[in-house]
Amino acid sequence: QVQLAESGGGLVQAGGSLRLSCAASGRTFILYTMGWFRQAPGKEREFVAGVNWSDDSTAYVDSVKGRFTISRDNAKATVALQMNSLKPEDTAAYYCAGSPRSLSRAMGAPSRYDYWGQGTQVTVSS
Repeated sequence: QVQLAESGGGLVQAGGSLRLSCAASGRTFILYTMGWFRQAPGKEREFVAGVNWSDDSTAYVDSVKGRFTISRDNAKATVALQMNSLKPEDTAAYYCAGSPRSLSRAMGAPSRYDYWGQGTQVTVSS
């Protein structure tokens, strides 16, 4: 099994930055794709960004392109999400997810991920 633990959430003013980190433990060698999702109250879980550990390919939802950057450290089994120019609409619980599949064309599908963290809250004030 794989365990995922997020950290780095918090309260920030609009225009500010936060860096989320996800540490994987357990059988991390089975992971091929890591992703970040978010869920605001009353809304469905939304894909934010993803990265393939094998070829470093990435994907982003349009609303965060140019503001968020996903990165990975295979040796440390961590994946980070650098969030800049934050907006109030970025407020949500952010979840790290891991998949044993190479999801180059399906990073945005929550159903393709087998492992999930507990989430970390990001609140952006206006």
